Amino acid sequence: MKKLLSVTFFLITSLNGYAQKESADSLMKVLKTELNREHVYEVDKQKRINQLQAALLCVDSTDFDAQLNLYTRIYEEYHSYKFDSAMVYSQKILTLSKKFGKADELIQHKISQGNMLLKAGFYKEAFDNIRELAADSIPETLKSDFLNFGARLNAGIAEYDNDAYFSWNYKQQSAEYVKKAKRITPYNEFEHTINLAFQPDSVKQKKLTPDFFYHYIMRQQLPEHSLAMVATRISYAFTGQDRIFFLALAAINDIRSSTKETLAIFLLGQELFNLNKTNDAFLLLQEAVRNAKFYGARNRAVQIESLLPMVAAKLIDEQQHERDKLLIGILVFLIVAVVLLFLLVIYRRQFLQIKANDGVIKEKNSELESVNEKLWEASKIKEELIGLFFKTCSSYIEMLDKVKLQTQHNIKLGKYNDVNQFLNDVHIEEEKGQLYNMLDTVFLTMFPNFITSFNALLKKEDQIWPKTGETLNATLRIFALMRLGINEQEVIAKILDYSVSTVYTYKMRVKSRALVPANDFERKIMDIKFIDDDYPN
Repeated sequence: MKKLLSVTFFLITSLNGYAQKESADSLMKVLKTELNREHVYEVDKQKRINQLQAALLCVDSTDFDAQLNLYTRIYEEYHSYKFDSAMVYSQKILTLSKKFGKADELIQHKISQGNMLLKAGFYKEAFDNIRELAADSIPETLKSDFLNFGARLNAGIAEYDNDAYFSWNYKQQSAEYVKKAKRITPYNEFEHTINLAFQPDSVKQKKLTPDFFYHYIMRQQLPEHSLAMVATRISYAFTGQDRIFFLALAAINDIRSSTKETLAIFLLGQELFNLNKTNDAFLLLQEAVRNAKFYGARNRAVQIESLLPMVAAKLIDEQQHERDKLLIGILVFLIVAVVLLFLLVIYRRQFLQIKANDGVIKEKNSELESVNEKLWEASKIKEELIGLFFKTCSSYIEMLDKVKLQTQHNIKLGKYNDVNQFLNDVHIEEEKGQLYNMLDTVFLTMFPNFITSFNALLKKEDQIWPKTGETLNATLRIFALMRLGINEQEVIAKILDYSVSTVYTYKMRVKSRALVPANDFERKIMDIKFIDDDYPN
């Protein structure tokens, strides 16, 4: 598969230089396909591990080289795949090296273990390793590896701290390690060529294009995991589609090598997110966080999970925007369709409506005549009620005048006993009752359906109906006055000869039992019709 992919890329890029967008897009398609085949590579890896573990059971415990070879191969399978399993075999290698007194192998593997601890975010343990190594006598052949480990460790902790004060100190230590490593590291043409990618654009030659570096690393026939690391490093030298190209290449080879401690897919997700390719970014970041948790890279998992909510939120916003656009399009289409249909129906019915207009006009005129007749009848009722009201008031005034004259006459004649007898013959309560009956009669004449409409606002068990022989009771009379527009509790209390608190209590008691909110109850009372449509004329 790797050779086939290499040939395909070579053909694409060699046709006409380096096709940025097309190549990056084609690699993204390959990456998504490989994500679906990830489990296949994992099964193959597990088979290799099982075979090595089975072979380990058959090795003589006194054979150092055979044991070290198998332990190292199993460790290499695990070290970028699963941290805790890799640590198990790392400790076995250290124990084996100590047992046989192999100092160089012990130091070499401590360096390797330190790098693994660094990748998993165990910074303290990694520092413990480097302190132990610094106290040992490191062979010249391993000093370069030790110094590079020290540089990576201090750079990693500086990035993790992300603090202006503490990070600066770690960066300085990292730079010191790099300087020392350069002095003792032999010339490496491959590393030198890769470093050319990081020269300023003004210094780079025209041939140092992304296409050049791609073909250069592909000619090296690197293992998949090594190819992924090199492609990730080169990606830092470029931006945009060029960077996506190399990160996608690295992520593909990470999947094929079953590398779970992978930086490439995380960086690719970040880059796609910055370029507003949110769907792909979310897919890759989810894969990255799964890989980090599977491997056991706690620092990487936290780093990715801090970014995922932002990507998810943006993805939701974009999806909502797309749904809104689709909905608006559908609504516009429906509105246009409805308008056209409506116009067609109107056009079809216009002719029929013209014919029907005469009949409608006659029917409306008949309704207007009926309404006018009802209004006339209502006006006559008002006139009669107003006349009755003034006639009643006149009779009370006349009675009061007679009482006044008779009382004054008896006082002048000194007939005080007659005055008292005369006043006792005036029965106020009876007169008051007659007045209330008159008011009730007048009100129910104007609002014949008041009692029924009032009780419709209450539950059946809380309804208030007049007793036999009554027109209105005290509660109904209070709300009847309110329907007539008398809202002041003091005025109602004076008319009905109640205290203000009594009127308030009656009102609150009824409102608390109403089927409608208390604030709406009085409005519903005012909506009771003067003469209901169904009331017989």
